[in-house]
Order: sequence, then C-alpha cells, then structure tokens
Amino acid sequence: WIYGDATCRVLLFLLAANRAAGIFFLTAVAVDRYFKIVYPLNRLNRLGLGYALLVSLGLWGLIFLATGYLLANKHFYNNSNHTQCESFNICMGYTPLSTWHNAFYVIQSFLPSAIVAFCTVRITWQLRNRTLDKKGKIKRAVQFVLAVALIFIVCFFPSTVSRIAVWILKLWYDECKHFEKANLAFYTSVCFTYFNSVLNPLVYYFSSPAFSGTFKKVMSKLLGRSDEDPPVSSDNDISTIDGRRV
Repeated sequence: WIYGDATCRVLLFLLAANRAAGIFFLTAVAVDRYFKIVYPLNRLNRLGLGYALLVSLGLWGLIFLATGYLLANKHFYNNSNHTQCESFNICMGYTPLSTWHNAFYVIQSFLPSAIVAFCTVRITWQLRNRTLDKKGKIKRAVQFVLAVALIFIVCFFPSTVSRIAVWILKLWYDECKHFEKANLAFYTSVCFTYFNSVLNPLVYYFSSPAFSGTFKKVMSKLLGRSDEDPPVSSDNDISTIDGRRV
C-alpha cells in the first residue's frame, strides 16, 4: 500500500459502509413492503416522504456509528516486506476493535437475513390465503422481497460463512498457514459482497412501477422520444386486501 494512512482509513470505511448500507436499506424496503401488505391499515403506511427521509438519515447515522471506528485507527500490516491496508487480517491478534469488526460483520448479515426471511414468509402467506390482488401489485411485492432474499444469499452469505470459518480456525490453530485457504475464500467471496451495488438499482427498478415509469420518461426525454404511456400508479396503492384498499 503506497497511498498513505488517511487514504487507507477512508477506503476501508467506505467499503464497510457500502456493505452495511446495502444490507440496511434492502431490509428497510422489505419491511416497508411487509407493512403495506400484511398490515395495510397501519398508520405507518400513511406517513409521507418526510418520514422516509428521517428513516434514511437514521439508517445512515447507524451505519456511521457502526463503521466509523475504521477512521480512528491505522490498518497497516507488514507482509513479506510489503505494507498492506486491511481491516481484517488472519494473523492479527484479538483486540476489542477486531472482535467488534468480526461480530458486526456477521450480525449485520444474519439479523437482516432473518428479518427478510420473516417478511417473505408472511407476505407469501398473505398472497396465498387472504389477498385479492387484481392488479398484481402484491405479487410484484413478493417478487421484490424474494429478489432481496436472493441478493442476501448470493452477495452476503458466502463472505459471512467464510469469515466465520476463519474465525473458528483461528481458535483451533495458532499459525496463520492453517487457515490461509479459508482466508483466500473470504477475500474471493468479498467480490460477491460488493456486487450488490450493481444489483440493488436493478431490484429497485423492477420492483416499483412508479420508479420504472419515471425512469422510462426521463430516458425518453433524453433520447428525444415522445412518451404517451399513461401515468403509473404509486406503490402507496399497492394492493386490495380483504376488500380494503391500501
């Protein structure tokens, strides 16, 4: 690493914040779909953009509190006369910060995954048993939550499992050579972790007719094409459940 200490800290912070943001916001949208479908008359469904802004700011504040410690310490490690910039190193000892880093890495995957799984089951059950879904809006919501679950499995699950494997092997062995393969698996799986930055916009696009309709209109204007499609309804009118309009 040749770019200095400050750049190393900022880079590792941005990587950690990117992962946490992807997980937190996908979970938040899944929970939003859950309330709109399972509890359509809940007052949370009537809150406007101001409330959404507060939730977003709250999530960003939580992300900064959980990952901001990466800006406060050096993360240089010497390996074969080379300086490396790493927030996680298999040969480093256990410190309070490293323990928190490992614990948060695992918790921020499994806890949101459990929430998304719960939302998926409840929404699917609602669609199957109690839902009158004339416009297919709840089916789209189910597809969205399933897509979120798929992103968790593909992008976050491999790196979390390999991270746990390294953690366990470090408890069994003292020498780094015994868990080098697990470490290689971890860094390989990290590539899938940041692939969520590519998948998230696609999920948002296909999950919301309002978003995709607006995007098409913008692209039509940029390309000089006429847009004669009727306006797309908002996700706030997401379903009709038991004869009640949401």
